[in-house]
Parts: sequence; C-alpha cells; structure tokens
Amino acid sequence: MNDAFRLLQAPPAPADEPPRPARRLRTDHESVEEDLLRLVLTVVELLRQLIERQALRRVDAGDLTDAQEEELGATLMALHDALSDLCAEHGYTLQDLNLDLGPLGPLLPRSD
Repeated sequence: MNDAFRLLQAPPAPADEPPRPARRLRTDHESVEEDLLRLVLTVVELLRQLIERQALRRVDAGDLTDAQEEELGATLMALHDALSDLCAEHGYTLQDLNLDLGPLGPLLPRSD
C-alpha cells in the first residue's frame, strides 16, 4: 500500500512557475449553480473525449464498417458542437472546463 501512495506523490512544481493560491469555496446560490453547471459540462466533455478515443481505437483496429464510422464521426461532431454551444451560452469555453486537480494536474488533456 505504501508503494501505491508513493507513486501518487505530487510532481515537483516547475521553478519558473509560482505556486497557485488555494481557491476559497463560495456558497452563495448563484456561484453554487454556476459551479454545478461547470462540473456537469466538464463530465460531459470528459466522456466525449473518452468515447472519441475509443472510437478512434476501433476505427484503427478495423472493427467498424464505413457506415458505422461515418455515423460515429457525425455523432461525435454534433456532440462537440452542442457542448460548445452550451458553453458559449453560459459564458464558458471548452478550455474553462479543464479542472485543476492540484498535484495531479489538469483533468483533461491539453488540446493543441
């Protein structure tokens, strides 16, 4: 068990990056609703990215027919567009959904 915890230790912070201050928890009604919305959108984006990676693996493995590949691609693009529209409607970008997990780093991989 000690080995598992040792593997989860925080990576050293880069020397050129100042430590980030801890965020305070705001409990007013408006901020709780906004934070919950952002969390839900983040979970949807995480699931979309996971499904997209799985779909790419299946395409690379040749498990799908051409029609299935087209339908899956169109569905994933529609989901991406719908999520982008929801984010824009509430004043977020897709990059805003990337939660900072502290020593573990960001939740979502950086999209370059």
